[in-house]
Amino acid sequence: MNFDTLAFVALILAAIPCGLFLVNLLVYRPLRNRKSASLEPISVLIPARNEEKNIPATLTAVLANRDAQFEVIVLDDHSTDRTASIVTEFAARDARVRLESAPPLPAGWCGKQHACHVLARLARHPLLVFIDADVRLAPDALARMGGFMSRSGIALASGVPRQELGTFSERLLLPLIHFVLLGFLPMHAMRRTRWPSMSAGCGQLFITRRDAYEKSGGHSKLRDSLHDGIKLPRTFRRAGFHTDLFDATNIATCRMYQTNGETWRGLGKNATEGLAAPGTIVPMTALLLGGQVLPLVLCAFASLLSTFGLALAVLATALAFLPRLVAAALFRQSLGSAMLHPLGVLALLAIQWNALGRHFLGRPAEWKGRSYGPMSAAHPVKAA
Repeated sequence: MNFDTLAFVALILAAIPCGLFLVNLLVYRPLRNRKSASLEPISVLIPARNEEKNIPATLTAVLANRDAQFEVIVLDDHSTDRTASIVTEFAARDARVRLESAPPLPAGWCGKQHACHVLARLARHPLLVFIDADVRLAPDALARMGGFMSRSGIALASGVPRQELGTFSERLLLPLIHFVLLGFLPMHAMRRTRWPSMSAGCGQLFITRRDAYEKSGGHSKLRDSLHDGIKLPRTFRRAGFHTDLFDATNIATCRMYQTNGETWRGLGKNATEGLAAPGTIVPMTALLLGGQVLPLVLCAFASLLSTFGLALAVLATALAFLPRLVAAALFRQSLGSAMLHPLGVLALLAIQWNALGRHFLGRPAEWKGRSYGPMSAAHPVKAA
């Protein structure tokens, strides 16, 4: 294969996710700010394990919501810090807040999935909103999400909150969430079908109808998973329900990780259920390297290309960067992160291959003080 042919291949591999990204923007839209007379009461469900730094701001943000009837249930999952006492203080001031304690984690369950399963059984209202303890809702978030569920008839919906970024790894890697989601999932097909393969979500923020949650089995169907963002929508679709996605940039924010090491471990803990799955990682590596890294490499070695080949490489580079530049504007992301896009892709792939290596070596994933066995079965093997 000569270098001009390589430039042509790079152009095709860059054009596919770029085109799909732009088309998906017609579907992946912010929720409308429209009051709904038929808005149903909502249960906001928050699993919390050692979240004393996050839970005050999270509860304050939820309780500031307007135009919605709701309760807030926080499940203290065997915290060793002040999480429970902080929630107790909130509950004493506001009757909408309830503190519950998680039962012991059964064998074969991931901690978060078990906590969400317990929370759903404790909820009183027909709409369930699951948020992580580090998610901050805007004052109109519940009304917008509830209105969307009322108008759409969807059983489960999810959105990616605006990611607050601090460390270099966060800035480099987390904006890729939107690129991978919008660049490789055909969202028009997602809305027209109930195929499990045409679904995705963000584990930070879900809203669902309680009756559909119970009929599908909810989190009990993914008890051994560390990746509810992918697995929960698939569970609903296998049960015959439609799921959807919306842009949550304006209704929620999240600071997912705090350090470079935490970012690496956090993105790697469930990678083998996503991009690093054995059947997915090779084609995705080829697509990402060929379409997002190779164009810039070819431009760097322009002397090896003909004039036509160089033009192809330059166009491929532009198509590789375009989705990231658009995302920076629409989703309030860092422009600097967008300009480091090829480096971010390389770092993301390094995390995926590292996770797959750990998977085959039988090394457990560790998160929130718990260790989970390899493969897809998240059997707790050690509790810190």
